[in-house]
Amino acid sequence: MGITASRLKMVHQPEPQQKAAGAVACMSWMLQSAESEQLQSAYHIQAASAQEQLLQGKPDLWDSGVVASGQSLHVEYQGLLPRAGKRCWWRVRVWDESGSPSEWSEAAVWTQAHLEPSEWIAKWIGSVIPKELELPPASYLRKAFQTERHVKNATAYASALGLYELTINGKRATDERFAPGWTDYHTRAQYQVCDVTHLLHQGSNAIGIILGTGWYAGYLGMMGRQVYGESPRLLFQLHLAYEDGSEEWLISDDSWRMSKGPILYSDIIKGEKYDARLAQSGWDEPGFQDVDWEQPHCFQYYEGELTLQRDPPIRVMEQIRPLSVRKTEQGSYIYDLGQNIAGWTRLQISGCSGQEITVRHAEMLDADGSLYLANLRKAVQTDIYILRGDGSEELEPHFTYHGFRYVEVEGAEDELTLDQLLGLAAYSAAEASGWVETSDEMINRLYSNIVWGQKGNFFSVPTDCPQRDERLGWTGDAQIFVRTACYNMDVEAFFKKYMVDVADAQREDGAFPDTAPDANWSYFKQVSSAKWFAPDNAGWGDAGVIIPWTLYLMYGDAAILKQYYDRMKQWVDYLKANSNDLIRPDYADHADWLSVNADTPKDVLATQYFAYSTRLFARIAALVGNEADAASYDELFEQIKRAFTSRFVTTDGIIEGDTQTVYALALYFGLLTEEQCEKSARRLIQLIEENGNHLSTGFLGVGYLLPVLSEIGQNELAYTLLHQESYPSWLYSVKHGATTIWERWDGWTEHGGFQSPSMNSFNHYSLGSVGEWMFRYMAGLEPDPQQPGFKHIRFQPRPGGTLKYVKAHYESGYGRIEASWEYDEQQGITVKLTLPPNTTASVILPEPAVRAQGQAKSLEAGSLHYEVGSGAYTFYCVQTGKKEGKADYE
Repeated sequence: MGITASRLKMVHQPEPQQKAAGAVACMSWMLQSAESEQLQSAYHIQAASAQEQLLQGKPDLWDSGVVASGQSLHVEYQGLLPRAGKRCWWRVRVWDESGSPSEWSEAAVWTQAHLEPSEWIAKWIGSVIPKELELPPASYLRKAFQTERHVKNATAYASALGLYELTINGKRATDERFAPGWTDYHTRAQYQVCDVTHLLHQGSNAIGIILGTGWYAGYLGMMGRQVYGESPRLLFQLHLAYEDGSEEWLISDDSWRMSKGPILYSDIIKGEKYDARLAQSGWDEPGFQDVDWEQPHCFQYYEGELTLQRDPPIRVMEQIRPLSVRKTEQGSYIYDLGQNIAGWTRLQISGCSGQEITVRHAEMLDADGSLYLANLRKAVQTDIYILRGDGSEELEPHFTYHGFRYVEVEGAEDELTLDQLLGLAAYSAAEASGWVETSDEMINRLYSNIVWGQKGNFFSVPTDCPQRDERLGWTGDAQIFVRTACYNMDVEAFFKKYMVDVADAQREDGAFPDTAPDANWSYFKQVSSAKWFAPDNAGWGDAGVIIPWTLYLMYGDAAILKQYYDRMKQWVDYLKANSNDLIRPDYADHADWLSVNADTPKDVLATQYFAYSTRLFARIAALVGNEADAASYDELFEQIKRAFTSRFVTTDGIIEGDTQTVYALALYFGLLTEEQCEKSARRLIQLIEENGNHLSTGFLGVGYLLPVLSEIGQNELAYTLLHQESYPSWLYSVKHGATTIWERWDGWTEHGGFQSPSMNSFNHYSLGSVGEWMFRYMAGLEPDPQQPGFKHIRFQPRPGGTLKYVKAHYESGYGRIEASWEYDEQQGITVKLTLPPNTTASVILPEPAVRAQGQAKSLEAGSLHYEVGSGAYTFYCVQTGKKEGKADYE
């Protein structure tokens, strides 16, 4: 037998027909084989309510029968759904191309976690917070209960308008933080489900929950506090299934007890103050005397939708020991983690009762060696602890996080050492999926900075900076970086949740938002001193089309295109309705944000993005089988293209604005005739050379610049920009010690010092969208839109610059893909590719191959183009010249 199935995976995703997340389940599996060129030709799935039944071949939930298909990703579950809290065991076997079946895979299991609205019987409980109380204390809630019968399974369901931490019998139920995550609470709130069977005792038990303000009632960005509501509240249900077959629900209601505790306040933006003297030992354990505790207030039922969390939870993902610590003249201690992160610190310290310890966080140091805090605006990256005074104490905040590399500890009486402080990097727990390594350590540091910028800002939503009073889910930033993000980490579930936020914020007229969740931004921008009035923003609203398309390309699931089809259509129709002869107006607020001395005209850029969204939507319509829409919107794209060239492009290829961005977007989006492409490409090259081989693009242009250069045969110029070390360039910040991507090219410069503190983040990801080029062009790994999710791979590595080698890998849904090339002056270029089973690739080499090693029959010496199946391949190449090409937009 050639192949076997392994690594079974079940995911739940929103129903395509529903606005909100529903309960459709999809199955995926990976194939293993010791042989090359292995493809699946059929599969057979069985599912049962008990493992024993499944292994006995008695699938009482589903038996698919033999299905002739090569699909091993996103196979929709079509069996009976178990009730909430019940399990589904399943297995699969597959057939290879010769018709030989594999053995059954090992059984996998999933639990039905979705609750119908009628199954929520708990009450929302908490404390009524006075509106004028700026930083309220956290609420401590507890419930003692007895379980005299033996518990077979115990499942906790929890949500909050605010943030919660759950413990059972004094032990944390999960390692998740900032639950239930950020959504538009006017529309929906997420809930989490966890198995807590192992935490329960027969007899006395206790539930403990700390409730904080979070995004719901605390400070949110620069919009102030209480954007969604004034008083945080908790919803909790514990399902107990006993060995005797009986069941019971324990719910949050007015029988619970509530008190204040040591958390005097804990706010996402304003930090935390914690008085350890107020801690009540054993408060979340059975036997604690809570007679002095209060009865919680029961709130009216929440009118929004309760949605099961589908995206990865926020967790502490990495722990970082400081590189150094020094004592200042003022007696404080400043630690350097050596890496800019988002998260918080854990401090081990001892002192006297009532002694106050202040912990401040910053990304940079001022010239005098003190913390650079000017860029925080109204954020307070400070945690204050009042010691209990009974020995060594461990200090760590609960519902706040910071963006920082440097930590100052003030108030310690004894000398502090390196091992007393630990940096905790927290982010949405998406698994790493790709990596790039080159022969140039500065390029490697740049790529590391890109990844750390993603880690520091993927915090329930793709935020824009973790340090100042903003941390909003900007759609434009997200769409320009989404392909890079997909290569770096498995962000399919993360962005599917974010698209729910984007859809929730879409206006009735079809306009997609600037930020998601909206967080009152649409109102705030009209009353702020910046006077941003644009009803929509090109490149920002277009995220509603670009992100679903990119997720389809990278992960191969067409369901997201169906789910948001009508919303994407509404967006394109909105753009058309709000255009003048298909030319978009020039009112955009953001445009090519933070470009360098190159102001791209807003109407030019807006019309370009109008065309791009239209072109993508036409392709999406064809993919989902709506041929009428595909033809209609393809024709609309052609009309926009003609309107664009007529209005903005001269006969000699000059585009109005004459910036690098207008040319990069016009070429990438396919807006020019063949003759105009050649002329505009030459002008783009000229602009770069006249700028001293420096880029000038902002947020929207930067992601397309190098791909266009590689496509038009200017690969070496692309490498020149990548290698550039003087300002402005990617390596300028690397050269000056950056460990994340900066928000601005000139966040700090030798000639000007720090940029304006009003907007100067040193942990942002947008300008790191060059990571996409590193994978797609430098390493050559690109999915085929006709067989997405890396089912078929377009492998076309483009060596260049001063690099001697590039190595890359990517964990696709089919398995690990490895690619590399190495240049030797004597031997030429050696290219390697390894593909997992059930995938194929078109290989286009940088130059004609001298020799090729592998088992594919199509490997012929001297060829430039190969078609290969799974397995490992080596190609030996010589350089004979440069290959010209034409830009495309995929």
